[in-house]
Amino acid sequence: MSFSRVVIDNEACKDATVIRVDSANKHGILLEVVQVLTDLNLIVTKAYISCDGCWFMDVFNVTDQDGNKVTDEGVLDYIKRSLESDSCFASSMRSVGVKPSVDYTAIELIGNDRQGLLSELSAVLTHLKCNVVHAEVWTHNTRAAAVMHVTDDETGSAITDLERLSRIKGLLCNVLRGSNNRTNGAKTVVSQGVTHIDRRLHQMMCADRDYELLGEDLMDEKQRPNVKVVNWCDIDYSVITIRSKDRPKLLFDTICTLTDMQYVVFHANVVAEGTEAYQEYYIRHIDGSPVKSDAEKQRVIQCLEAAIRRRVSEGLKLELCTTDRVGLLSDVTRIFRENSLTVTRAEVSTKGGKAINTFYVRDASGYPVDSKTIDSIRDLIGQTILKVKGSPKEQKQGSSQDSPTRFLFGGLFRSRSFVNFGLIRS
Repeated sequence: MSFSRVVIDNEACKDATVIRVDSANKHGILLEVVQVLTDLNLIVTKAYISCDGCWFMDVFNVTDQDGNKVTDEGVLDYIKRSLESDSCFASSMRSVGVKPSVDYTAIELIGNDRQGLLSELSAVLTHLKCNVVHAEVWTHNTRAAAVMHVTDDETGSAITDLERLSRIKGLLCNVLRGSNNRTNGAKTVVSQGVTHIDRRLHQMMCADRDYELLGEDLMDEKQRPNVKVVNWCDIDYSVITIRSKDRPKLLFDTICTLTDMQYVVFHANVVAEGTEAYQEYYIRHIDGSPVKSDAEKQRVIQCLEAAIRRRVSEGLKLELCTTDRVGLLSDVTRIFRENSLTVTRAEVSTKGGKAINTFYVRDASGYPVDSKTIDSIRDLIGQTILKVKGSPKEQKQGSSQDSPTRFLFGGLFRSRSFVNFGLIRS
């Protein structure tokens, strides 16, 4: 089934491009649309969703990352073609591991988070002659999940030898267990394909029940998202309202979670109010019923809170750009670790032989990073290779260095990234 009509209008709104999608309805269609916009790093400033029986209508106000209308004809044409075609979704929204790839081997990891875990994992991959071409790692409530795309160091293609794959899987699982060999749900899966990385990470962490630990997390109430669920019995909907700080990919994370929990969004309004994001959804379960019990209501609240919080960026932002090589991530994060820095989030991609990495770092004790420490690290790595975005003084209360008003449900970074992994990651 393809979308019936996509209209892109740069005249209807003063400060945003308006994208309207009209289509026959199906479960998951809203997530498909949002994913296309998010993967283009577009910022959704407002959205209106309405589903009337078998028909579906979305209206999105979007800008580029600088807050300007989207005027690039290539981007506009891609949006229209993607949203009017089945082919885009056939490749991007598949279930886990169903699309083989000759370009890379996909590795999924989940286990207890601890200091230096990603550093150890990447050191093992380097030892095994594997190159991480892109990946994303999240931590939440003591758990860590990762999806990595790796290639053979010599051939630059996917690793297919079964014996070698088994060894990679075994050694990585040993690292996840730790020195005391505790299993605690440590798991490694190696395959030749994987779904959209961000969606898969949400699925992995939700299946790992990371949301159940929210009550143990001593989080500042000001930072905690406010999620409410009420039933409107007269119209047979459950209404979800969410107030939270705005951040990259917030809309995607919310819609992804509702979709994978088998809820259908019939109507919705999303908007940013200053630095805050407001989302309102009228939903039913895929079986047609609203939220049935207090226990189900609590699970919806916990899962949405967890989805919102898994990507939070904290610490001083460092950007590294240099020639890519096997072991680069391991070397850089080892230097961070030796200087007592914690990487709270990192985003890593490779393109045209270049490694473009973004790290959010904090002192291992939880304090802001000392400027002398940063100077020392830049001397070791290279002043022109590693650049500081913002200053240590801007790390108050662990806030991101990027103004939340810039994001407005958008996706500042693509999904080829390392994110949130305990102390030192790589």
